[in-house]
Amino acid sequence: MTVTPTETKTIRGLYIDGSWQQAADGGTTTVRCPADGQEVAVVVSATVEDAERAIASARNAFDEGPWRRKTDIERGEVLLKIASLLERDKAAYARAEALDTGKRLVEAEYDIDDIASCFRYYGKIAGLDAGRVIDTGLPNAISRVVYEPLGVCALIAPWNYPLLQAAWKVAPALVAGNSFVLKPSELTPSTSILLMETLAEAGVPAGVANLVTGSGSKVGPVLSSDPRVDLVSMTGSLATGQTIMASAAETVKRIAFELGGKNPNVVFADADWDAALDNALTAVFLHSGQVCSAGARLVVEESIADRFVAEIVERAQKIRMGGPFDADAETGPLISAKHRDQVHAYVQAGIAEGAELLCGGFIPDDGPLADGYFYPPTVLGNCRSGMSVLQEESFGPVLTVETFRTEAEAVAIANDTEYGLAGAVWTSDASKAQRVAGALRHGTIWINDYHPYVPQAEWGGFGKSGIGRELGRAGLNEYREAKHIWQNIQPAPSGWFGSSD
Repeated sequence: MTVTPTETKTIRGLYIDGSWQQAADGGTTTVRCPADGQEVAVVVSATVEDAERAIASARNAFDEGPWRRKTDIERGEVLLKIASLLERDKAAYARAEALDTGKRLVEAEYDIDDIASCFRYYGKIAGLDAGRVIDTGLPNAISRVVYEPLGVCALIAPWNYPLLQAAWKVAPALVAGNSFVLKPSELTPSTSILLMETLAEAGVPAGVANLVTGSGSKVGPVLSSDPRVDLVSMTGSLATGQTIMASAAETVKRIAFELGGKNPNVVFADADWDAALDNALTAVFLHSGQVCSAGARLVVEESIADRFVAEIVERAQKIRMGGPFDADAETGPLISAKHRDQVHAYVQAGIAEGAELLCGGFIPDDGPLADGYFYPPTVLGNCRSGMSVLQEESFGPVLTVETFRTEAEAVAIANDTEYGLAGAVWTSDASKAQRVAGALRHGTIWINDYHPYVPQAEWGGFGKSGIGRELGRAGLNEYREAKHIWQNIQPAPSGWFGSSD
């Protein structure tokens, strides 16, 4: 199961004003594949000074450069070219993503397709929304609402879908006319490094796109607090979001967060058995559960629960783990030893509270899996409201099981969370499906499906799952300012205070 590292291990990662640079203190960090710990790349580790230089570059590019002065259609054409270049270089991008994350190569290839689709979507809608004219009811006034770029954007991407989540931010930021500083996770920076080269080739001017790699704890506070930054968009943990929100409040900058979820997958007794069963596995075990919208809470009708869960467990135990280039693998490792240990502690805490371990729940310590950060698909039964495993996000391959008897009880259980990112309902009753979907307090609801999305549809959560939306038209508006322009075409004295005589 040996992972072949990339052919070259170039020390890069700091891209400022159109050129690759070294850190002010010469610092670097080593990226390792979580499937076996082998070295993938050595990457620049930015300092506070480097982050400040990147912000200055983005600020100057926005204030003085040509990008925001281009028409929407001109910027859209650049995004369409970016999409084409991503498709051209799909193999290189997918390989880099698979090595950084440990996910299967085929999953990384799907990701690159989705990333290209995101750039293409925003490229195609560029220029379609020129604002609107307001009917003032007055013959001498013209009132318009127009949209302008926001300014300098700090874009902070996570490690689970490094380039996909970055693209959800970069594409609308660019097409709106902004400049940005992108900060990928220090664990998975390789595809963000490749993206800078693609943006330059597509015609994005120097200074518009900047990249800082390395420790988030070091440069993150700079990006969120610097008054030259107008927006912080971040995908990550609730704790990180709360820290950034507090920091951003000092300068009252705009924020847009996607902070994870505790997502219910509700299965009624009248659901299509085979489809619901198969998708329940995909919902939680795809990418080893390292998905913000993972269906980690199985909420199943009591009358079918025993049989349904028994089949889930039987199939979960057969899921084959392996590295990104293992053709027989169905899922990969967790991102790091630290994260694996946290997932294991989460499972042990659930057992201590009374949950029943039905499968998994151990750290492989022999064979080829011992060299990586693997954790087997795990199912916890006998879960009840108030347990930590029902409230906290494991971000791993852990499925909890809850049961219900009535539709109202199913809704109450599914909404029993501080999060509200996504959820699903499985039933053959179309009316019930719509009722339950309408009652669930989550940003995306699937009916008889799990996980699909399109860039045309908004993505985001209720409650502590975040603020704002990504994708769709609302995702573009996060990166624009609305301006009202009033023009009096027959100006005259108001007469409010009388004449000067």
